[in-house]
Amino acid sequence: MAAQPIPDVISCAVEVFIATALLHREQPGRADFTIQEIVSRAARENITGEVRSGVNVHASQHCVANKAPNPAKHRMLFATGKHTRRLLLPGDAVQSGRTGKIFPEPHEVPERYLSLLHWAKARYDRHGSSPDPSGPGGEPQSAEAPNRWLESLFEMEGLGRESLEGVDPDEYVRKLREGWE
Repeated sequence: MAAQPIPDVISCAVEVFIATALLHREQPGRADFTIQEIVSRAARENITGEVRSGVNVHASQHCVANKAPNPAKHRMLFATGKHTRRLLLPGDAVQSGRTGKIFPEPHEVPERYLSLLHWAKARYDRHGSSPDPSGPGGEPQSAEAPNRWLESLFEMEGLGRESLEGVDPDEYVRKLREGWE
C-alpha cells in the first residue's frame, strides 16, 4: 500500500476529534473529558506545530452535536455537561441543523492516526448504528434497534467500588446516621 500523503492543512475539528479519541482510548474508564483536557491533549500531540485558538472553540461549540450549530455543523462530540465532552454515540440527542461529520474522512487524518480513526468507528459501531432516529441513508432503523437511553447508567456500574473496599456497609451507614433525630 502506498504511503498516505500528510494533509497540508489539518482542521481544528480533526485535531479535536483526534485528541478526544486518544483520551477515550487511553482512559477507557472515563465517560467524558473537560474541554481543557481535550485542548491539552491536542497540544501534547502538536499535530500542527502550535495550539490554535480554534481548537478550544471547536471542542466547546463547533464539534458538539447537542449544541446549536454556530456556524459549524459537525457532530463529533457530545456535551455531557457545561465543560465536559465525549465522542458522539448512537442515540445521543443531536441538535436540529447539526448535519455535519461524525468522523473525519481518512484523507483528512495524518497516517499515524488512521488506526485511531478505525478504533473510534468500531467503538461507535459497538454502541449502535446511527445517532439519528433513521439509519444510514435516512432509512428507518429496525424495531430490533436497542433502546440505549440508560446506557450511561450501566457504564457507571462499579464506579468508585475501590474506595469502599474493606468498609462494612452497615457500619458505614450507622456512621452516616449518627446525630440524626
